[in-house]
Amino acid sequence: MPSSAEAATDPPGAAASAAAGTEPGRILASFGRHYWVRGRSAAERLAVTRGKRTDLCVGDEVEVRALGIGQAVIESLHARTTLLQRSDAWRTRLIAANAGRAAVVVAGEPPFSEELLMRMLIAIETAGIEPAIVANKADRRAARAAIGTRMAVYRALHYPVFEVSALTDAPATRAALAGWLAGHTTVLLGESGMGKSTLVNALVPDAQARTNEISQALGTGRHTTTFSRLFDLPAQTATDARIVDTPGFQTYGLHHLSQSQRLHAMREFVPLIGRCRFNDCTHRDEPDCAIRAAVQRGEIDGLRYRLFLLIENSR
Repeated sequence: MPSSAEAATDPPGAAASAAAGTEPGRILASFGRHYWVRGRSAAERLAVTRGKRTDLCVGDEVEVRALGIGQAVIESLHARTTLLQRSDAWRTRLIAANAGRAAVVVAGEPPFSEELLMRMLIAIETAGIEPAIVANKADRRAARAAIGTRMAVYRALHYPVFEVSALTDAPATRAALAGWLAGHTTVLLGESGMGKSTLVNALVPDAQARTNEISQALGTGRHTTTFSRLFDLPAQTATDARIVDTPGFQTYGLHHLSQSQRLHAMREFVPLIGRCRFNDCTHRDEPDCAIRAAVQRGEIDGLRYRLFLLIENSR
């Protein structure tokens, strides 16, 4: 069975068959069936797909054929290395392709949703993408204190946690993240109010101007925050680095993942998988559940365990 990163890839030879008159390109933004694509020549164009194809997303490597000044058609899709997505019971939404890293932005003011953080980390890890957490608004003493205990839990699980103050100290924010961002395409995720837009502006000073340009090209008008877009980072911020800015999420469904995938994305659970009395243990109330016993001994954080059960109940 093909992986999620390969699910929408054209069959072998498709790119080659369309090669005449095309050039490789990368999708920088998408809205419906309209895409903003940069070609190998560095020219950026508005592109559409053949037919009614909509299974493309930001970060996809494609073959494009120029149709005229500033316009093109996407002929085929290259194989993906990774694909980050979310889903509910009815629909799967693609977020970004070919990203090697992803960071979830949280803050203490307003309080972040740890359930949403866990959902994003589960999706990131299952996609084979390296995760991190960016704890923003660290200059606010109360906000920093409010999440300090919870960030310690994630540090103990070996998640990189970067404390930054994107609004009040952009230079220090860039310095803190430069090494981790360098050489990678990184997806930035977060719920509204965490300061993700401020972080993007600290990393890419002309991000708003670029967003407006893309928005006008895609014809999205005022909907400038409802689509993902890829930015190159200035070399002085991080070398050979790109970020994908995404809309603020209020929900993050995991219906596209199996129960086993969700379970294995819980780092503290992994050493105990297979040690329960029953092979089909749901880790709720079955006797001799190794995971629940570890929670009772204080070896697994109780809140993460309870939130995992909540996620399993709703996905």
